[in-house]
Amino acid sequence: MGKATGFMEFRRETVADRAPLERIKDWDEIHEHFVEDKLRTQGARCMDCGTPYCHTGITLNNMASGCPINNLIPEFNDLVYKGKWKDAFHRLMKTNNFPEFTGRVCPAPCEGSCVLGVIEPPVTIKNIECAIIDKAWEEGWMVPNPPQHRTGKKVAVVGSGPAGLAAADQLNKAGHLVTVYERADRVGGLLMYGIPNMKLEKDVVTRRVKIMEDEGVVFRTGVEVGRNLSAKELLDEYDSVVLCCGATKPRDLPIEGRPLKNIRFAMEFLGPNTKELWGLREGKAEQFSELAKGKHVVIIGGGDTGTDCVGTSIRHGCESVTQLEIMPRPPEDRAANNPWPEWPKVYKMDYGQEEAAALYGQDPRQYLVTASKFEGNEAGEVKAIHVHNIEWTEEGGRFIPKKVEGSERVIPADLILLAMGFLGPENTIIEELGLEQDARSNVKAEYGQFQTSVEKVFAAGDMRRGQSLIVWAINEGRAVARECDRYLMGSSQLP
Repeated sequence: MGKATGFMEFRRETVADRAPLERIKDWDEIHEHFVEDKLRTQGARCMDCGTPYCHTGITLNNMASGCPINNLIPEFNDLVYKGKWKDAFHRLMKTNNFPEFTGRVCPAPCEGSCVLGVIEPPVTIKNIECAIIDKAWEEGWMVPNPPQHRTGKKVAVVGSGPAGLAAADQLNKAGHLVTVYERADRVGGLLMYGIPNMKLEKDVVTRRVKIMEDEGVVFRTGVEVGRNLSAKELLDEYDSVVLCCGATKPRDLPIEGRPLKNIRFAMEFLGPNTKELWGLREGKAEQFSELAKGKHVVIIGGGDTGTDCVGTSIRHGCESVTQLEIMPRPPEDRAANNPWPEWPKVYKMDYGQEEAAALYGQDPRQYLVTASKFEGNEAGEVKAIHVHNIEWTEEGGRFIPKKVEGSERVIPADLILLAMGFLGPENTIIEELGLEQDARSNVKAEYGQFQTSVEKVFAAGDMRRGQSLIVWAINEGRAVARECDRYLMGSSQLP
């Protein structure tokens, strides 16, 4: 630890965001940048606590506690405090293939389990992580480092989200010949078309992909395995196949009026928006269609995807935005049943809600609310949504939502976005290969082994574990690469 009393001398500071009413005018990243002296001061707050829960990477009460990829957090904090940025960069890259992604969009379970957080605001870990990798790019430390020897083994990775990219990166480091198949026109999966540009600039994704290409990874975009290329062909051509296709089957809301126009899944809104935006910037599109412009937008779902829909709708110029959440409003402080080092389930406003509050005067979220009916006009377009309040009651050991009588109301809605999460992976490849599935429809492959029921086929990420965090996807991508390497070579030196 560089400064024994740092956590007592310095208060927590996080990277400031651009003012909400300014940033909603563009699609650029919302964050400002810390000056180096401030980052070193924040690193000094890390207290060398002896038992650093920040990098434990365990699951408590069905939530991540600590860093799932086991970043050596106290070590790189200390190195930043001492001004040893290049050493901090090398330490960070030992555990994290893509800190430029996690440093921007990870919810930072490491900070939720920081020991300092028991008595004070936790260390600003996420900002320091992002600053380390950004400095590495600025200083030219991020350069291609292809493997010195090739094994001659060929591996196909299906899906180029964080799990697929991590698996490909690690397998390439082991010397295998890796080809990544992606059905979209650009590499990145949800990093590219699920997370809006203001949270993760797409240049940040493409520059990292370019490094991987220079190191020998081959990317084939516009190829949907199971449709225009059979999965069985991959089994014939490659020594092993790693499936990282994600959990892309969205949860629907089959209530009255569901067939009406302008009721969309969130990804049908966010993905095309990014595609058009980058097509316009690259001169491949003539105009940018702002789907939510002038509309009353209602978003059903209170998670990160719902927040992204809020921020995107505002940038389109929506007339109003409302976000419906079936769960209760979180408390301001940790509840008694949510002790440290669990992830703190407390009230906060994310960037989208901050923008809505600045523009419309209030948090757009309505808690303990569910929809009962979509109402349409003569043209078959949605014009309103009927909702009511609920309360959670315990029956037979289970909590179920119960309608609050007299709470019915109608909210104007010209565009409704369903952001209620995902049910599991699509079945095309699963059915073609006859892969065994678990009770939740995910591909059955034991964690730590990742082998499916079909010889030489592995699965990892959301496709195996269900919808989860980017850091868990990277964790699984790294781990499946190690097991795939062991399968191919008899042993593995991958971490």
